[in-house]
Formats: sequence, structure tokens, C-alpha cells
Amino acid sequence: MHVVCKDHVEIAIDEFVDEYEEAPDIVDLQKTHFASWEPPTHCEHCKELARFLVV
Repeated sequence: MHVVCKDHVEIAIDEFVDEYEEAPDIVDLQKTHFASWEPPTHCEHCKELARFLVV
């Protein structure tokens, strides 16, 4: 699972495919809310706001 900004979504997809050898699902964090989980607010690659969850 990767939480990233728009600029790093391609890197997160590549990392996911390298690790799991299948295509990930991409969740837009601005359009989706979780009942019992609060996603990180910043990209794991930089200081920008997180926009996508790659799972």
C-alpha cells in the first residue's frame, strides 16, 4: 500500500507491480472516506499532500 501525491503515483504503481506482480487499484483520497482508517496526509516520497492510495 502506498499513499502518494499526483506527481509520484507512477512510481507507486511501479513499486506495487514489482512487489506483487499484478496491477494495483488506485483510490482517489479526495473522493473516498474510510470508516475506521485515516490515511496519511502527506506523500511518502515528498512533503506534498497525499492524493492517491495505491493498493
